Amino acid sequence: MKKIALIIIPLIIVFTVMVFFASYQVRFSQEIIMESTEQGLDKNLVYAIIKTESGFDEKAVSSVGAKGLMQILPSTASWVCSKIDLEYSEDILFNPQINIKIGCYYLKYLIDLFDNNIENAICSYNAGQNAVLSWLADRRYSEDGENLKEIPYKETKNYLKKVKFNKFIYDNFVNRY
Repeated sequence: MKKIALIIIPLIIVFTVMVFFASYQVRFSQEIIMESTEQGLDKNLVYAIIKTESGFDEKAVSSVGAKGLMQILPSTASWVCSKIDLEYSEDILFNPQINIKIGCYYLKYLIDLFDNNIENAICSYNAGQNAVLSWLADRRYSEDGENLKEIPYKETKNYLKKVKFNKFIYDNFVNRY
């Protein structure tokens, strides 16, 4: 029995690791690399956001109406389209190339808005920039007005953890080069 366990346990561990890493897709790589490069973004951050937002389901729709790979709200998409001279319709959010283009533009906008504070930008991608700006202005959540010491929305706190974990996986195990 001990010999069987010595064989089965490592096989179970290897299988579990293989299944885990198989969930870290690299679909739409060409589009992600092109748009992240154009916006000066870390491609693994974009992968991590897509993994967290939609699990790479280009037809995903959230309960609040966010759509596509990067789960973009129609109002955000309309605003971005006006900035990049792209004709807006809700259908374009299900086109992976356009969704990634809009999502990367918006993510870069948030990173710039928060002076390259990636955590604030990630929180803002989830909760909205006005929420994060109000947290930064509130001493309960930020001592210096630049860094969050506390995130009052449980969903956003968990979202930040997931994105950071997913980015760690993409950085160290999936997209190392």
